[in-house]
Amino acid sequence: MTSDDIARPGRSRSIDTLTALIPEQTEAVLDLLAEAARIDGQQAVSEQGRLALRGGPREGVSHFLLTVDGQLLGYAQLEDTDPVEAPAAELVIHPSHRGHGHGRALGSALLAASGKRLRVWAHGGHSAARHLAQVLGLTLFRELRQMRRPLSGLELPDPVLPADVTVRTFVPGQDDTAWLAVNAAAFAHHPEQGSLTQRDLDDRKAEPWFDPAGFFLAFRGDDLVGFHWTKVHAEDQLGEVYVLGVAPGTQGGGLGKSLTTIGLRHLAAQGLPTAMLYVDADNKAAVAVYERLGFATYEVDLMYRTET
Repeated sequence: MTSDDIARPGRSRSIDTLTALIPEQTEAVLDLLAEAARIDGQQAVSEQGRLALRGGPREGVSHFLLTVDGQLLGYAQLEDTDPVEAPAAELVIHPSHRGHGHGRALGSALLAASGKRLRVWAHGGHSAARHLAQVLGLTLFRELRQMRRPLSGLELPDPVLPADVTVRTFVPGQDDTAWLAVNAAAFAHHPEQGSLTQRDLDDRKAEPWFDPAGFFLAFRGDDLVGFHWTKVHAEDQLGEVYVLGVAPGTQGGGLGKSLTTIGLRHLAAQGLPTAMLYVDADNKAAVAVYERLGFATYEVDLMYRTET
């Protein structure tokens, strides 16, 4: 989310709301996101949002294109798929065209489209985003921390798995259904991760970074009881604890810590200097576990929402 205040007179601004983008629109949005990321230091739209740009309509997803005199200067995405929570949005304004009311215009369009029930991500938690949230009448609701630790000279205790648990890597096609079920159960409290579908999984498997050799599954007999999906950001030379989950009823036995260690050792073996992960700040138990594993907060993403 980015902020701006004063509309420039004499120019024609319009906002189009679409359920899907044609390839030319997709490329224009991706170019806008890339330029904003270059200036801001992080993506304004999440991985899930960027994946939703491609492949036609997606249930509950709308795209907002803000143009001035025909030039794309702003983009927002609204996802309304959660049966309980308010619709969630992300938005960005071209760095060279901020300060002219475009952010407020996009935010107002999102409020109108959501019936004034809205959650908005501000990746990086910049002061400009906080100002825009205030202008739109939104209040801070959620803090997502990015934590990092060095992988060079990695010294972690050997993973100790329960005697009846074995670990192997993910087999695409064979393990999809079981993983989706355990992921949904493990993240039932998490509105983004817990709602992943087969299409979402297929999107990720089609990405260049996907490597099943870094996707570890823990089984008790034939039952999947936990997993650690790692990811490599090749350009940034970063390894990520992408998704780590343990089936309900299996927590508390050290399986999550062991799976974390297995994944971190895998990332270190790739020669990556640093590992990262995301965790909600109010998940005190998980934050404490990661801190004991040597992770420290690197930056934060903030979510704002309308009063409920």
